[in-house]
Amino acid sequence: MRGKPSLKTVAAAAGVSVSSVSNAYNRPGQLSDEVRERILRIASEQGYGGPDTAARTLRGKRAGAIGVLVTEGLTYAFSDPYTVRMLAGLAEVAEQSQTAITVIPIASTKGRDGDGAAAIEQSVLAVQQAVVDGILIYCVDTDHPAREVLRRRDLPVVTNFDLGEPDHGMVLIDEAAAAEPVGRLIRDLGHRNVAVLVETPSRPGAGPEIVPPERVPEQLNLLELQRISGFSRGLGTDVRATTIASGGNTDELGYAAANLALDLDPRPTAILTIADVQGIAAVRAIRDRGLEPGVDVSVTGFDDIPEAAAAGLTTVHQPIHERGHVLGRMLLDPEFTERRVVLPTELVVRTSTGPVSSS
Repeated sequence: MRGKPSLKTVAAAAGVSVSSVSNAYNRPGQLSDEVRERILRIASEQGYGGPDTAARTLRGKRAGAIGVLVTEGLTYAFSDPYTVRMLAGLAEVAEQSQTAITVIPIASTKGRDGDGAAAIEQSVLAVQQAVVDGILIYCVDTDHPAREVLRRRDLPVVTNFDLGEPDHGMVLIDEAAAAEPVGRLIRDLGHRNVAVLVETPSRPGAGPEIVPPERVPEQLNLLELQRISGFSRGLGTDVRATTIASGGNTDELGYAAANLALDLDPRPTAILTIADVQGIAAVRAIRDRGLEPGVDVSVTGFDDIPEAAAAGLTTVHQPIHERGHVLGRMLLDPEFTERRVVLPTELVVRTSTGPVSSS
């Protein structure tokens, strides 16, 4: 039986010293590109994920930290209302166990903000070197190579989305089932021409754009597809739905996407969004045109962040803080043994939706 891959086995197969293998991961500038690529290729073939930074630095003791992987950057992680509440729930558990939280921003494979191969390589290195006892995968591309690094490091991993990875702990909502009552509400209110605001652009920096129906399956991410599937089931087959990609989940981009929707001819009588940030921006765009949300144009959101109630936004409530709390327990509480938790959701109807206007 072949032994467990190590620095020594990779060094022997590559015909280099053990220190050269270590440099390939920790000091890439010490090696030529050719040598480093050969070492990494052989390491991959052997299933070796690189030196265990935590074990090396702490000599086998707990690192005393958990990592959170995000591809949206630190600014987004600490400003997005949903993310902030989820991290607060996670921090509550971490604080009880005297564990630090390390947010690890990694480059997106979708090429946002100029990310390229070099940035992704650095991201993989950051994940390899992270001194953590476990990882929460949050907002990370499904095809990101950092996922493979985590598998090789054999760290406890939890996630907020089900990608069919049986070794990961998961805290979920049923995205499609949660979105279906939104579509049903809009249909029951008489709306037959709607716009659906999503995030994913066709290319970096594209800005708000209409997504042709044939491009929806390939352009949107899995969360967006699941929520749109739920909307569609509730709306039925005789409702016209135009999909608009904002290019990002921010107030500014949501406002621009809502204005693009309002410029359509005929104008949609309802705007459905997959996140409250865009829904709140759509409410503002409608009012800026002298129209009344819920009277002239209905708007829905998703998540029920605190700002949604102030905006009168009809939305889907999900227990965001609890989601982070349970994710934290999966990582840090040895008595918590559940590996797949599905949390409840609820449609919250407010003033941003109403019967279709006769005018």
